[in-house]
Amino acid sequence: MGQTRPLHHRLRGAAASTFALLAAATAFSQEETPEAPAGPSGEELLDESVGVRREANTEGVASQKKIDEISSETEKLFSRFSNALRQTDSTRVYNAQMRQLIQSQEAELTSLADQIDRVEIVGRSVTPLMLRMIEGIEAFVKLDVPFLMEERMGRVAELRKVMTRADVSKSEQFRQILEAYQIEAEYGRTIEAYRSTLEREGKKITVDFLRFGRIALLYQTLDGLEAGVWDQANRSWSPLDSGYRSAIREGLRIARKQAAPDLIRLPLPAAVDAEEAG
Repeated sequence: MGQTRPLHHRLRGAAASTFALLAAATAFSQEETPEAPAGPSGEELLDESVGVRREANTEGVASQKKIDEISSETEKLFSRFSNALRQTDSTRVYNAQMRQLIQSQEAELTSLADQIDRVEIVGRSVTPLMLRMIEGIEAFVKLDVPFLMEERMGRVAELRKVMTRADVSKSEQFRQILEAYQIEAEYGRTIEAYRSTLEREGKKITVDFLRFGRIALLYQTLDGLEAGVWDQANRSWSPLDSGYRSAIREGLRIARKQAAPDLIRLPLPAAVDAEEAG
């Protein structure tokens, strides 16, 4: 028991030994480990990070702008492509319709060509007929009661000119001839007053003419002192006595629509029996 050391002496010795070991280890570590170089400071690292971030943001903005431009161009191209498709469809439908129309027109041209051939054949036979009709009108006017002779013969001359014009179709020529016939027919159903010249004893005098259809043609001088009637049988003018002057004046007023229609006393040619006329 006398040889055992007290506990606090043993603890003190262990602590001293441990401290000695730590000091030795520390000295050895300082001798063996080389000193590390000094690194950048925290402020430098922050500035570098901020610069990298700023550069990344700039590149991102440029990239987004490029993406937006590409997207806009893509939309434009797609819109143009869609319009082109619609136009192509419309053109296809239009072309189909035009093909049908062209086929119809070709058939119509064939039909017209056949009709033209037939018209030329008919025209060769109609032309002599139209010329005979014009000659018939001219002969009729010359033999008829001599009213409006200048106008009527001028119409015949115009028909002859029309027949020589290449720019007037056969149908138009025939229409004008028929119109002349209708005008001549209309004269027989109308009453008319007009002023013109009358040749008498080698002199031309201005008179008022009064026509009742083709039944009677009378004249009266402007002073009202002289009157006459056309004698178709003798083809000459016959004088009238003064008893017809007032009737002729009234007839002129009625023909000019200056007075209401009324009965008037005028000289008319006597009816001729058919057997006597033959």
